[in-house]
Amino acid sequence: MSGSSPEVDKLNEQMVTALVRLRSALQESALPLDLPGVDEVRSSRAEMIDQLEDYVIPRLMSIQAPMLCVVGGSTGAGKSTLVNSLVGRRVTEPGVLRPTTRSPVLVHHPDDADWFRQDRLLPDLARVKHQTNDPEALQLVASDTVPQGLAILDAPDIDSVEERNRALAAQLLAAADLWLFVTSAARYADQVPWEFLRAAAERSAAVAIVLDRTPDDAIETVASHLARMLASRGLKDSPLFTVTEGTVDADGLLPATSVAEIRSWLTALAADAEARSEVVRQTLAGAVRVIARRTHGVADAATDQLAMLDRLREGADTAYADALAKVDEASADGTLLRGEVLAGWQECVGTGELLRSLENRVGWIRDRVVNAIKGKPQQAERVTVAVESGLETLLLEHAEAAAERATAAWSSLAPGRTLLEDAGEDLSRASRDFRRRAERTVRDWQHDVLEMVRTEGADKRGTARFLAYGVNGLGVALMVVVFAHTAGLTGAEAGIAGGSAVLGQKLLEAVFGDQAVRSLAARARRDLQRRTEELLDAERARYTDLLDSLDLPPSAPGALRDAARRVDDLRFSANQAVGRTDSPLGP
Repeated sequence: MSGSSPEVDKLNEQMVTALVRLRSALQESALPLDLPGVDEVRSSRAEMIDQLEDYVIPRLMSIQAPMLCVVGGSTGAGKSTLVNSLVGRRVTEPGVLRPTTRSPVLVHHPDDADWFRQDRLLPDLARVKHQTNDPEALQLVASDTVPQGLAILDAPDIDSVEERNRALAAQLLAAADLWLFVTSAARYADQVPWEFLRAAAERSAAVAIVLDRTPDDAIETVASHLARMLASRGLKDSPLFTVTEGTVDADGLLPATSVAEIRSWLTALAADAEARSEVVRQTLAGAVRVIARRTHGVADAATDQLAMLDRLREGADTAYADALAKVDEASADGTLLRGEVLAGWQECVGTGELLRSLENRVGWIRDRVVNAIKGKPQQAERVTVAVESGLETLLLEHAEAAAERATAAWSSLAPGRTLLEDAGEDLSRASRDFRRRAERTVRDWQHDVLEMVRTEGADKRGTARFLAYGVNGLGVALMVVVFAHTAGLTGAEAGIAGGSAVLGQKLLEAVFGDQAVRSLAARARRDLQRRTEELLDAERARYTDLLDSLDLPPSAPGALRDAARRVDDLRFSANQAVGRTDSPLGP
């Protein structure tokens, strides 16, 4: 292969860097959600990554390596027999039973052995020098009957009944500098081979056709029809060889005259550095061009995936934001000042009598309330327990409702349904340990309310007598004030709850002062909101953690498009700077 200029070498280095970056962008752009058409894009993405790793990047880094001719085709077309006949000895095992070729066999000149180390071509295939049926291995056979500068690889059947064989065949063909497509008079019109040929034409890969096992009287007719099919599918310039149906010798080889034309053509290519360079450039440039173009389709699919992730995340966020708002509202509008909470509070302070005298006898009321609370610690404890129970019930009710709404939102979308099915737990209900965590949350909040009261009163020497006997009662009063923050109730209930809150407010003001009470109530309110938010955020995380585990970064579409544009820019620069004949990057 001809030498290259320093400018071309620099462009090649830049292209290798750009292609490595493109491979990384593709690897980081998984398409985890089952959206319409995603299977095709996933397959395309996997093929692109494989071709970058198996062929494009290694080939560009070893541009002077021998040309790799992959012999592929349909089941029973005679590929292995053809390879043996071209080499002149039995190097790969043909057979009657199908599928026959399991492990690919690469035949090369002994002096070219170093080019086919595992780090240079098809790196995921182990190298062996003995016969094997392991599809994860590449058999390396050195033979001086293969001209230096050329390697021939016998691939499995592209239409094998075994999926692993088909996948391996596709992988090997994507790594070929030249594809020697072998078919027969009976199989040349089959659909599967033409799908591969269409893809080869799309990326301008170098392809030669061998019409094998064809009776003499059918050669002209079949060859003419095959040539027209090739022309109509963009392969009119592909060489077409014919091999008549003949008898193989004891070594399983066709007569030398049957493959003489193909052997001469391959030998001439191997001997002509410029011609060999052109084949490599054509295939490599086509592969790079198509990969860059197809990357934009993956970027579009990634954009759709991110949009769906946003919809799913919004469904969970909205459900739990709504639950938080409703808990916040219900814990501030007097809703909790009912039942046992209200009864216990009335027992503590004699609410009815105090309300009647509230406006005219504040000082007397203050002493009356303090004495009542001092004398009734059990009633204060009863209110505390009732508050705990009421808050726990409120939190559980809205956690269950949020789980139902989030699940309903996800169930309306196919990807959401899949995620719910694979979640490993029933997300339509609150977590199994939610009640326990809610209990802990409420108790911790109540404890902090009492600490607020105790801390605030520490510097109030004049009220030390009240604090010594009434911390729990004053804490209950503060909770009552917090729970009727907005006085959202109506009718008689509003009068009772609102009055209870006003009474608590007056009591606290008598002990701490007006400004201190407002500060205490605001702090207690914020603390309850914070703890509730943390509790519900942990529930919401059951959904959002599923989305985060899908590992599709928001930057994926942009990274893909930027990487593809960089590759295209380098291709354009190579064409402008050095032209087609000197650069392997191609047009």
